[in-house]
Amino acid sequence: MKKRTAAVYILVIVGSTLLGAFAGVVSAYLRSAPSLDQVNIRQSFTTYIYDINGRLITDLYTENRIPVDINELPEHVKNAVIAIEDDEFYNHHGINFIAFGRAILVNLKEWSFSQGGGTITMQLARNVFLTQKKTIMRKLEEFLWAVQIERKYSKDEILEAYLNEFYLNHGIYGIEAGARAFFGKPAKELTLAEAALIAGVIRWPTRYSPFVNPDIAVERRNFVLSRMQEVGFITAAEAEAAKAEPLVVAERKTRQVQARYFVDYVVGQLTDMFGEDMVFKGGLRVYTTLDLDMQHAAEKALLEGLPVNKSNQGNLTQPQGAVLAMVPQTGEIRVMVGGRGEDSFNRSVQALRSPGSAIKVFPYTAGIDSGKLTPATVYMDEPTEFKLITGEVWKPQNYYGTFSGAVTVREALEESLNVVAAKVVEELGPQTVIDYAKRMGITTFVEQGRVNDLGLAPLALGGMTKGVSLLEMVTAYGVLANQGIKAEPFAIWRVTDANGKVLYEQTPRYQVVLSEQTSYIMTDMLRGVIERGTGKNAKIGRPAAGKTGTHSDYQDAWFVGYTPDLVAGVWFGEDTPKGMIYQGVMYGSWNAATIWGNFMKEALKNTPVRDFPKPPGLVEGIMIDTETGLLVTDNCNLPREEIRSEIFIAGTEPTEYSPRCSQPWWQSIPFLSN
Repeated sequence: MKKRTAAVYILVIVGSTLLGAFAGVVSAYLRSAPSLDQVNIRQSFTTYIYDINGRLITDLYTENRIPVDINELPEHVKNAVIAIEDDEFYNHHGINFIAFGRAILVNLKEWSFSQGGGTITMQLARNVFLTQKKTIMRKLEEFLWAVQIERKYSKDEILEAYLNEFYLNHGIYGIEAGARAFFGKPAKELTLAEAALIAGVIRWPTRYSPFVNPDIAVERRNFVLSRMQEVGFITAAEAEAAKAEPLVVAERKTRQVQARYFVDYVVGQLTDMFGEDMVFKGGLRVYTTLDLDMQHAAEKALLEGLPVNKSNQGNLTQPQGAVLAMVPQTGEIRVMVGGRGEDSFNRSVQALRSPGSAIKVFPYTAGIDSGKLTPATVYMDEPTEFKLITGEVWKPQNYYGTFSGAVTVREALEESLNVVAAKVVEELGPQTVIDYAKRMGITTFVEQGRVNDLGLAPLALGGMTKGVSLLEMVTAYGVLANQGIKAEPFAIWRVTDANGKVLYEQTPRYQVVLSEQTSYIMTDMLRGVIERGTGKNAKIGRPAAGKTGTHSDYQDAWFVGYTPDLVAGVWFGEDTPKGMIYQGVMYGSWNAATIWGNFMKEALKNTPVRDFPKPPGLVEGIMIDTETGLLVTDNCNLPREEIRSEIFIAGTEPTEYSPRCSQPWWQSIPFLSN
């Protein structure tokens, strides 16, 4: 008896000690319990990016979760989750003490908490505020958080948060994302059987997923239906009918990102505006300017227009290329192709390359706008030496190595004559040309230092020190398409939160940089580049204007052009610049013009054909002698091919008559005039 009494006494002492220690731990946790201010349920929601027509481009997430309001869900969806996860949910204050006590008895001897017993509120606390580690201390924390959650939020708010929170495998979180992934429908349209299946996945997602184990998923679904019947949510007949429903899951989708260079561009801007957490977890709705149909057309045109030549530089396909298109009236970027391959370098925005003769639009624009040039101004295209500021002598050559003699500005631009362009830059002054180009959107000129762009070659032939981006070239040509008004390019129209509250809205920004008359004259001359000149491959069966550009040794090939509705540019070249000759075939701006033409035909196939609007202040139908740029008389003896109907800004048209009109007709024929 004494031994038994002693043993009991020892047990009491040990038990009291353990209980005291346990109570001390609990007391410490109670003192450190989270305050109500700390209990703020913030969940990660998927961000969606849409094109200009409201079509989904891609989604962004760390957890693929689509928020849903509990009031949008039918009762059987909510009840399925409650029945299997916490059938006393509406009767407790965060803790189901009976279930919790049962879990303690099962696991106390193991000093762990592998056994469940957690309510919906406790699971929410675990998922949102705590780790998934299973220990007694973590369970106590879960307990305390659950109590505070119940104090701060209503039951429906807690259930809504939980329905948006639980994990279903495959990167899927919450009832809405689960419904769309498993059954291809929103949660509000789930049948009883479908709701039960999703509810059944919650406890063990890797095992019960219908994508992984469809037979086991059906067994689990039927168990959930039985539980719903037991707790009185459905009748026996409803349960049996749902159990008989065959499992039909949606096709499992592999995540594909469309227009990924554009998406990266947009994500970068969003991150600057809202921060990375908000972009990838904030459930934003991002409405962009991209047109997916045009984007796909551009990708196809680029892919089909370039040769495939595997490079050893990162195993990227070479040559690389880019296409960018925008609406000239607003600046909306409709297309952004930054390359062909899997790298992240966006060549439409980040690459600075020599524009070649595409730069010639700037000296001619400066000359027309300043009144120093007209389309009929005549220059001699002949071997010419230019003395540079370095003291060196520069002798530019034309593409074919030949010279054309007396030519008008129009002809010089159409045929991309280098000597004439250099003479125009020299006459106007390099700084004037740069100033015009900057007004039109070019920002990468180097104007100081030993090596700079204040020379004839950079501004006449495009050999810029740094180069220029395709985005800036397209913006600059867009000025001509938009009657002298520069529209700042942009990619994001509007951003809202998941509830539709507008967080950001873009207002197009404009600046008048040229006269309407200058823009029209330049457009009229650039139309000739496509109709008769170096850009013939860019003909698209509607009014269009543009310019080719090829850098020395065929290292860069460009075509930038526009219609009244769309301005677009194409560039291609090796990432490490070198001449583009593949299998004995040389590639240059004529290929870029072909790519541009193929893209524009497809992009504008549903756009009505219209001509460029003609502003007032022009005089047209003026007949001139193309060798002198002067007027011709009605009975001029010159051959028809040497007479042209020309257009001028009012007040700049010639007033004198060509002396060649009064000479005998045979003197206009070279071999007869000698």
